[in-house]
Amino acid sequence: MSAMFTIAGKELRALFKSAVAVLFLEAFLMMTLFLFFEYSTFFARGLADVRPMFEWLPLLLIALVSATTMRAWAEERRAGTLEVLLTLPIRTVDLVMGKFLAGMALVALALLFTLPIPVAVSFYGPLDWGPVYGGYFAALLLASTYLAIGLCVSARTDNQVVALLVTVLVGGLLYLVGTDGVTDLFSAGTAELLRGLGTGSRFESIERGVFDLRDIVYYGSLTTFFLVLNMIFLETERIDTQSSTGAVRNFMLVGLVALVGANVVMANLWLTPIRSARLDLTENGEYTISPVTRDVLRELDEPLVIRAFITERTHPKLAALVPRLRDTLAEYEIYGDGRVVVEMEDPSTNEDLKTEITEQYSIRSVPMGVADNNSQSIVNTYFHIVVTYGDQFEVLSFEDLIEVVPQASGDFEVKLRNLEYDLTRTVRKVTSEFQSIDSLLAQLPEPATLTLYESKGITDENFQATAQVFQEVGEQLQTVGKDQLVFATVDPTTDPTLPQELYDEYGIQPIPQSLQDALTGRGNYLHMLLEVGGKATAFRGVEGMTANDVEQAIEAALRKATPGQLKKIAIFTEKPIQLPNPNIPPQFQPPPPQPDYRFLEQTLGTEYEVQRTMFEEGQVDQDVDVLFVGKTGQMTDAQRFAVDQYLMRGGSVVALAGAFRIEPQPPLSTRPTDPGLRNMLKTYGVKVDNSLVMDNDNVPLPLPIQNQLVKVRYPYFPNGFGVDRLNPDHAAATGIQSLVLPWVSPVSTVEDELEGREIEWIVRSSEDAWLDTDGRIDQDSVDRRGVPMWNERDDKKVRDLAISLTGRFPSAFAGSENPLSTEEEQRSAPLEASVADGRLVVVGTSELMSDLMSQLARDPAHAASLQLVANLIDWSAEDTDLLQIRSAGAFARTLVAIDEEEATWVEVLTWFFVLVPPLLLVVALVVVRRAANSEQEQTA
Repeated sequence: MSAMFTIAGKELRALFKSAVAVLFLEAFLMMTLFLFFEYSTFFARGLADVRPMFEWLPLLLIALVSATTMRAWAEERRAGTLEVLLTLPIRTVDLVMGKFLAGMALVALALLFTLPIPVAVSFYGPLDWGPVYGGYFAALLLASTYLAIGLCVSARTDNQVVALLVTVLVGGLLYLVGTDGVTDLFSAGTAELLRGLGTGSRFESIERGVFDLRDIVYYGSLTTFFLVLNMIFLETERIDTQSSTGAVRNFMLVGLVALVGANVVMANLWLTPIRSARLDLTENGEYTISPVTRDVLRELDEPLVIRAFITERTHPKLAALVPRLRDTLAEYEIYGDGRVVVEMEDPSTNEDLKTEITEQYSIRSVPMGVADNNSQSIVNTYFHIVVTYGDQFEVLSFEDLIEVVPQASGDFEVKLRNLEYDLTRTVRKVTSEFQSIDSLLAQLPEPATLTLYESKGITDENFQATAQVFQEVGEQLQTVGKDQLVFATVDPTTDPTLPQELYDEYGIQPIPQSLQDALTGRGNYLHMLLEVGGKATAFRGVEGMTANDVEQAIEAALRKATPGQLKKIAIFTEKPIQLPNPNIPPQFQPPPPQPDYRFLEQTLGTEYEVQRTMFEEGQVDQDVDVLFVGKTGQMTDAQRFAVDQYLMRGGSVVALAGAFRIEPQPPLSTRPTDPGLRNMLKTYGVKVDNSLVMDNDNVPLPLPIQNQLVKVRYPYFPNGFGVDRLNPDHAAATGIQSLVLPWVSPVSTVEDELEGREIEWIVRSSEDAWLDTDGRIDQDSVDRRGVPMWNERDDKKVRDLAISLTGRFPSAFAGSENPLSTEEEQRSAPLEASVADGRLVVVGTSELMSDLMSQLARDPAHAASLQLVANLIDWSAEDTDLLQIRSAGAFARTLVAIDEEEATWVEVLTWFFVLVPPLLLVVALVVVRRAANSEQEQTA
């Protein structure tokens, strides 16, 4: 062991004595910096990662390692010292490992000198260190393989240039075999095999932050093979091949090479199907199936079939995603424990299958252009997944699975959106739709109580019929539910205290049968109440209800009480009115404008049941889980009453309630919103100020300046991302990596403490924020240099931009008559306070994920707006388990906004801290060496 380290120390000293090695080290670092900052346009990308550095390391390491190993044995052979080494009492393995360790030490030192790059990035963005650790570890593994190859080549020649060129050639071939340029020439199966052989493609697997045993064994086995081959090359120098003993030893060495090679092949083949032996170091476990998914799979009662329809001969950028897709599906099959069946099929080679999926699932191929150096062609590509459970199925199409990201170089990157989130959401959807009422009852956390509150002696024939339906459905469910449901019929009029209790706890009031009943507060009871644990859902009887209507209402109540069921979202926004132009014939009139939040509606519709509503009848449906309110316009009393009473019943409301709304016609301008919604919110304890927040820490806005689209710092776009901007203790802030709240008004509570309500802030501005009270947002409000003109303000402070309240609220209609009452029909009095805990989220901008802002959603800085809205809805619906999956890689980590001068300084300082330390190290070694020589001379 001591001999090995002695050899390693000798080699390191020799390396640093050589100016060539030092020059190669500096060239390696300079090329790394150039490719990271200049070629990959780091600041233009705006992403807080170091992928551009690691993308080029497999090629840069070939040059560095080749320069390191070219003299290892070639120089010894040329100088005649190899024979001396081989005659010394030192084992060959110590000689080889000594030179190998010396080379690894130099590579490790070179990688250490690049550490200022990720450190600099971490100061300007939320860098995920998992891929950084993975990248450096992968670089060391890759370098070990190249070093073993370089030493092996150097042992066979006395010419350093030949050793350099051959090492570059062999290393380059191993890298190229797995690149897209080579794999594009073959079918998907062959291409995947080639990617498994390529050192670069294996590097990408670890560089993303996942330590996969298959990749580690691959590099380790290759390194071992070439080191053993190097030892045998040297050992043959010690053998007298003319003697019989030498011939036997020579034969044994050849057999050893064959044995090691066979073991290398067998080890890699044996590990190929093992996909679970890996460690995910990414911050959010981006490449590991989450506990939420495991719980969903464990709850399956029926076999779940996941069929992936993938074209074998497909677009090269899609082919690279197939291994990741296959590994993820394999994890679903593993954790499904026999309940999940995964099938991967190619419809392009099976006409019967193509016909089946077209007729049954409406799946059709997507034509894609494929070009190489010699030709261009169109490939009909399938990249779809079908999830089947019982008689229910859902299709994840190409558009659902794939995200195309344009690059600054003009190329584009194709990646999976968020595969686990999409799959798990789809699994939950098909399983919830498959379940009947008896299946829902079986999944309840505890037995349910279904109570029919019915007044005896109802004279109205229609209500008598409804009461009979209620009774029959309740008795039937009790029979089906067995021990999971208890049904009872109660007449509240027989207990003098029960009517008041029903009103106080559940908001249940008698249904007036006549004007006299309405005036006197009397009437008959015909209500159904479902209670599960602490949750209760009540609905009243309506004349003409059928058994199917009652079952649907009960099923909706059960889904609310059953974990993991589909939620229903109601969107309330005004319908814009367009008056006809009298100068244009009717047939040529432009179509009427559409209501806002259409993009949001479409996006939420993939995981919720979404409906548009105007509350013309003054009430919110019983099965609505979350009410989304924004850009309501001038609300009628009936609309205000519907929102208010929904919250009083314990509902959840997400209100986008900015004081101004944006007029997108150039130039941008604002107009005040109707104060109706804000007045209601003030009753609940939330004040939305009649102003706009401006912040010096902001996100640029693309503006046309001199016929060019220039990103100008825009104080009306406060940067909402940061430890002090997003509440880390609020579930709705989970996984958000960047955030902009456009044209936002400050929100606050009327009092510091509101009785019966828990208050939490969600998003805040920086401490460098002030208010604009006139709402002028034109381009003249921003200085062309990107510096706000109101820098000298004395009212700058942190301002809340979004808050949430949980608890019981006072009604905006307390002490008022029911606005739905008419002279002909009197309605029951409004609930004057919440009868159950409700949830209220108030965001100070109505433009968050409006159709105007959705156009900017592809910009990473604005992409998290959609995630925030989805998180707020999940939190409001008390359905936060999927938040951790959605946050895993769903959105890019972005850099904070810095101007060009600061970016230049960051780049200059990084170059300094990367390039200067190696030079200082060499100078220090020279000084120490000279001091040691001087001391020896004096001693002599």
